[in-house]
Amino acid sequence: MFVGVDLFAGAGGMSLGAANAGIEVSVAVEVGAAACRTYSRNHPATKVVNADIRTLPGIDIDRRDRELVVFGGPPCQGFSTSNQRTRNDANPRNWLFLEFLRIVEYLSPEWVVFENVAGILQTSGGTFIDAFRARLICLGYRLSEGLLDSVSFGVPQRRSRYFVVGCRDRDPPGLEAEQPASPAVTFADATADLPALANGAETDELEYCSPPRSEYAEKLRRGLSRCTGHLVTRNGDAIIERYPFIPQGGNWRDIPQVLMGSYSNRFRCHTGIYRRLAENEPSIVIGNFRKNMLIHPTQDRGLSVREAARLQSFPDTYVFVGTIGIQQQQVGNAVPPLLAQAVFASIRSACGDGCNS
Repeated sequence: MFVGVDLFAGAGGMSLGAANAGIEVSVAVEVGAAACRTYSRNHPATKVVNADIRTLPGIDIDRRDRELVVFGGPPCQGFSTSNQRTRNDANPRNWLFLEFLRIVEYLSPEWVVFENVAGILQTSGGTFIDAFRARLICLGYRLSEGLLDSVSFGVPQRRSRYFVVGCRDRDPPGLEAEQPASPAVTFADATADLPALANGAETDELEYCSPPRSEYAEKLRRGLSRCTGHLVTRNGDAIIERYPFIPQGGNWRDIPQVLMGSYSNRFRCHTGIYRRLAENEPSIVIGNFRKNMLIHPTQDRGLSVREAARLQSFPDTYVFVGTIGIQQQQVGNAVPPLLAQAVFASIRSACGDGCNS
């Protein structure tokens, strides 16, 4: 049996994956008040601590002879390859992984699971991740690590995340070997049954427009006839005017220059800006999908909260709380639950009869 502690929990994507893999998540720590409300709404049995982890002297947990897993991912914006301004060791948020290590040392769990963006491997020449691995080894953990793309685990989104799994008593599972070979789930597979929406849609709860197109969508519907999250950012007329010129798979380069007058130099735009997703392919990484203005494949608008949640593998029963901007942030920042579930399932499989039962 396993019990878990989720650090930097956000809206609870990793916790959902852990729970689906059979791990009881006892405590979650998160600094964002709205994210805590979302977490509590969807994980009522977990104690949620709304606090800056730097202010916590420790965490109390009842193990009851169960194997403890401490998991989480410190804020990753400072490690992202799209963030060149603060992607260095001068950014104090980049050092929050030390707080993760402090809690690991305090609790001395049997298992540790750490996740972050792939960019952490290159930031400051690998300074952060080298220090992190060295400290875990010093604490007595054997490590396994790997870059895992969520699309390989049945998530309709190409999103690479870096994982480290540590174990004190045995060799941890090899992460790369856990990737199953299966056809990719596409945007349409994941979302075709969701209702058509307009720019600025704000009716939160609506009925589905059709039966589920795929097994993936059917599983996420969980037997519901309607669901929440049909909220879309209201973009200005100048932005909406640009959308029809962008084909599926295209981006800002397809917009006529005469419509890009608000950009002093449009050729300095990030490739992810004004990206129209392709309906018959998995999504690109959604991240901050409002700021990037990711476009629906067939409708001239941004993504709804529920569409983004589907692309992240959250079930439709999962309700997000807060303003639309906060909900978008919660979804975009989350670890895809299906990806997390695969990592935690590999731990349970590797543990076998050697773990407490």
